[in-house]
Formats: sequence, C-alpha cells, structure tokens
Amino acid sequence: MNVCELTAAITAIANSLSCRMTDDELNLWAVILTQLGDTLATIATQRSLCKR
Repeated sequence: MNVCELTAAITAIANSLSCRMTDDELNLWAVILTQLGDTLATIATQRSLCKR
C-alpha cells in the first residue's frame, strides 16, 4: 500500500466511523487514538535510542 492509498483508507475509516458516533463519542475516540499514537511514537523512539 502506498502513501496515497494509506491516507485514503484512513480517511474512509474516519468518515465511516464518524457517521455512526455522537459528537461526544467522536471526541472521546479522537483523544484516545491521539494518545495511542503518541504513546506508540514514544515507545518507538525509546527503542531506537536504546539500540544505539
């Protein structure tokens, strides 16, 4: 999957989910997924630094 296909798929998933959620649910999942992404980035960075 190239970068254009990946971003299109993510957009399609977001649109599909948002049609089925209330505004409160949408806001909650947005912050949950943001925290998940931030935590994964922190873990990846820590692993990279530990390998050096």
